[in-house]
Amino acid sequence: MKSYGVALVGAAAVLVAGIAPVRAEPTTVFAVSEPREMLTIHAATDLSVMAPLIRDFQSLNPGTVVTYVEYVTNDLYAAAFAACRRGTALGDLLLSSAVHHLVKLANDGCATSVPSTQTARLPRGANWRDEVFGFTFEPAVIVYNRARVPAEDVPQTHLELADLLRLKADTYRGLVGTYDIRQSGIGYLLAFNDSRQTSTTYGRLLESLGRSRAVVRCCTTEILDELVAGRLLIGYNMLASYAYARMREGAELGIVLPTDYTLVLSRGAMVPRHSVSAAVGARFLDYLLSDRGRETARREAFFFGLGGEPPPAEHGLPVTGATSLTKSGVARPIAISPVLLAVQDDERRRRFIGDWTRSLVDMAKDEGP
Repeated sequence: MKSYGVALVGAAAVLVAGIAPVRAEPTTVFAVSEPREMLTIHAATDLSVMAPLIRDFQSLNPGTVVTYVEYVTNDLYAAAFAACRRGTALGDLLLSSAVHHLVKLANDGCATSVPSTQTARLPRGANWRDEVFGFTFEPAVIVYNRARVPAEDVPQTHLELADLLRLKADTYRGLVGTYDIRQSGIGYLLAFNDSRQTSTTYGRLLESLGRSRAVVRCCTTEILDELVAGRLLIGYNMLASYAYARMREGAELGIVLPTDYTLVLSRGAMVPRHSVSAAVGARFLDYLLSDRGRETARREAFFFGLGGEPPPAEHGLPVTGATSLTKSGVARPIAISPVLLAVQDDERRRRFIGDWTRSLVDMAKDEGP
């Protein structure tokens, strides 16, 4: 009989030159009754969604103890970068929604190649050099509080959101949330790709968010907490899987897949170059990509699988907007490719974040109470 236990221990801080100290959540250990091997995962992915996948993996590998350390995206990158520079590994597997960070690490020689039957069947844009792999299909969506946002206000496009915040400024002032791209790697990646769609729409939306004194946070979960509590009414560029999980638990939220375009990313996985248990890390990666792993994710974790379609309508949950991302042509996938290296060019990143800060954060301050 297999048993699971959870233990909490401190996670060390890492200081990289030019990078702030890394803040990691306490380590969580999934213990087994007869341990035979260790797997250590460092991730910018909520433990709550990964736990069902870890436990199912352990049911197939009953002697594997899994240690899980949770970060925000920028801190995971800083820790992995520091470890690679020292010639050591940060665990046996890295998971991050900020997939551009993993591509940069792989490009710098920090990844282990994992060619396998499972990685070979990944669609184009979800496998870079057999080193960085996409294992989810994550639409960036608009989330709203159904109890407080009337149906006629629910925006179906990015431009409709910009217009709503302009025309009903008093109603939504201080009640819209989005990523703080200064803290969040995934927030930066999504905002950067927003700007590449249509500069006019992006500029109008950014201005409207600033004038409405949008609240900025590090993470989807923080904004969802505030939406559920009613402290915020609308969340922009949220990861659909997290919002959908809250809805399945009974939260009175709604999701909009924007019909003008919907950004889609694949949450990334990478086995570090100096991993102590690289073979175990590769086995867990194969599990994530397997039919069983995908079905477990669809049923208990991420819900939006690599197939790319919204959750089935029979769940009766309010997912509006684009009914088929893959067939309608509104999906804008963020491919795992060398293009993501340009996203991280230091000068380009500084300019982009500076413009964003002036347009959104500073404007919000200027608007006053």
